[in-house]
Amino acid sequence: MELIRAADDLVENLAKLTFPPPVDCAYNPLIYARATYDEYLRRYAHPGIEAVLLGMNPGPFGMAQTGVPFGDCAAVRNWLGIQGSVGKPECEHPKRRIQGFDCPRSEVSGTRVWGWARDRFGTPEAFFRRFFVANYCPLCFMEKSGRNLTPDKLPAAEREKLFAACDEHLRQVIACLHPRWVIGIGEFARKRAAIALQGTHVQIAGILHPSPASPVANRGWAEQAEQQLRQLGLNV
Repeated sequence: MELIRAADDLVENLAKLTFPPPVDCAYNPLIYARATYDEYLRRYAHPGIEAVLLGMNPGPFGMAQTGVPFGDCAAVRNWLGIQGSVGKPECEHPKRRIQGFDCPRSEVSGTRVWGWARDRFGTPEAFFRRFFVANYCPLCFMEKSGRNLTPDKLPAAEREKLFAACDEHLRQVIACLHPRWVIGIGEFARKRAAIALQGTHVQIAGILHPSPASPVANRGWAEQAEQQLRQLGLNV
């Protein structure tokens, strides 16, 4: 499958990078949670969809645990029907242990994204006939304190190398799926998609990020995101 080979290329390119402080640990679930990520691709990645919904990078209680973008454990297990063994990252922060599908914490962004998909479309098959959910960057970064560090906060030199690898991977994903739209879930993902896909046929837009850190998202994220999609002409 082309997307699995694209993930192999991304893993190889990211292995060449190093991340000095403030990064203490960088988790790559495309390595230690690869079985569930590949299962997600095999089941749900279909060419000719309407839109790729693009997130920033894994959350510590989402894709970092399950290998699935926005991968809250309960949503991945109970709605997507994916479950499996998950290994450990090479560097594991003591405050951010990888427990796989035994993780007791929920990923609020993931519960919102997949909860909306479930409530609106009913079945995963109906949702994925039109959409696919991906992350721009597969790495989850932790500071020494255990605090999550997003890719946009990395030092410039490391950020540029990381973005070059992730831009190339995004172009490969789009070449495989042939969507009409790439819709950034949040402003960071929208901006990166616009840069990486400049000159292609794909239309770029953005919707509100579902993070609980956003007061706006906490006032009915699903309704607001759905309205934004409809304004783009996507009938949801």
